[in-house]
Amino acid sequence: MTTITIRRGRPEDLARVHELIVELAIYERAPEEVTNTLVDMHRDGFGPEPIFGFFVAETPEQGILGIALFYTAYSTWKGRMLYLEDLVVTEAARGTGIGKKLFDAVVAEARRTGAYRLKWQVLEWNEPAIGFYKRIGANLDPEWFNGNMTADQLQAYACDAAVVEAVEANTLRNE
Repeated sequence: MTTITIRRGRPEDLARVHELIVELAIYERAPEEVTNTLVDMHRDGFGPEPIFGFFVAETPEQGILGIALFYTAYSTWKGRMLYLEDLVVTEAARGTGIGKKLFDAVVAEARRTGAYRLKWQVLEWNEPAIGFYKRIGANLDPEWFNGNMTADQLQAYACDAAVVEAVEANTLRNE
């Protein structure tokens, strides 16, 4: 069997990472939702204030076959946590143990950074992923709804003008 290497992602990996993100979006029936660009990813992952990290799984012959992209989040109840945004293994390499190795890397990162919790989401119809998470003993919580706003909704939302001004001035007061 070919040797699989798990390592931290580097800027030169971003084009392949983006391809895998698009592959995941196609699998999840939402390819039109990917609006992130390589420029954005480079800024956000390797700029002056990086907000995400990632691991890659690769072989010498096939290159990058999977990624695990994560970021630090915060729980008011628990404190520091790591959020696993995406765990993607290219379709041809699924079932080879790459996903488990990438997940292990994220768990090791959570431990290394002192996280008290690791969180992620999985679509209710993604039976292979649900099966994977159940096999590793993860909790899949049916009680919580996921909230989000699109870029258009963020722009259309009517914020209190005084609050916006205070945020932009970096001073919040209760008036």
